[in-house]
Amino acid sequence: MSCAEETTTMTEHRIVPRKGPDFGLEDDDLPRYWFGGDAFKSRFFDAMSLLFPEGERFFIACVRDFRDQITDPDLQHQVKDFIYQEGQHGMVHSQFNQRIKAQGVAVDHILQEEHHFLFNVFRKRMSRRYTLAQTAAAEHLTALMAHGFFAKGLLKDADPRIRAMYAWHAVEEIEHKAVAFDVYKTVARGGYLTRVLAMLQVSITFPLHTFLIMRHMFKVDALPRRGRAWLKGLWWLYGPRGVFSGLLGHYLAYFKPGFHPWQQGQLESYAAWREAYERSGDAIEAGEVVARAA
Repeated sequence: MSCAEETTTMTEHRIVPRKGPDFGLEDDDLPRYWFGGDAFKSRFFDAMSLLFPEGERFFIACVRDFRDQITDPDLQHQVKDFIYQEGQHGMVHSQFNQRIKAQGVAVDHILQEEHHFLFNVFRKRMSRRYTLAQTAAAEHLTALMAHGFFAKGLLKDADPRIRAMYAWHAVEEIEHKAVAFDVYKTVARGGYLTRVLAMLQVSITFPLHTFLIMRHMFKVDALPRRGRAWLKGLWWLYGPRGVFSGLLGHYLAYFKPGFHPWQQGQLESYAAWREAYERSGDAIEAGEVVARAA
């Protein structure tokens, strides 16, 4: 991508700092298995939710490492809005995670372990450039999931409140998906090899941690026939028509030397979500619009 094209992508795609909406996450009627009554699907997203608050703090810290070196006022503004959005994501998912804690899941222990892993291992032992590369890689993976999950209508069987939470999160991940990457390339002067190594590492550790948390959740749930649930669930994720089918090209694009996040474009239902939310102020209604669009 040329410098002219890079400047265009940075100015065309604006980040909207929104206060985390009320999704009704404290409602008593939210079911444990909110995704069509399916334990694996529900716990897959629950496990990711547990990872988000500390992950968002890590991302914010890694981008802030280079904030004082940014001379481009547009990128400086994007970083400010990125930090705000990530902070709101952490707050909303922390609220959701309290429901999971009430179900007997060892949320506090999981968060402590994740904090240690991110801040006492990576942040203390790796270079600031490498941890920013991790952030850019993780942002690519979350944007990839946002693109793919809603294009496939993945959450059509989910409880509307939690579907709305993930739709809002997906929209904002798309809005700021290039920020960490742009800081890495233009401010940290990060190279290709570090970027690729960080992506390979994140591609292993993110799903591994998700699955380890799910294993704990299944034990807490005393889920019967766990082996069968794992086989069926992994087929749902990675099978020929699974969740991640069709997304390999989007993922592999990151390994191109000339890659830029905006080459993947915008979430197709982004405009519909934004119009619905700005008109109604109701994130659940906006989530329904996204679901119908898929």
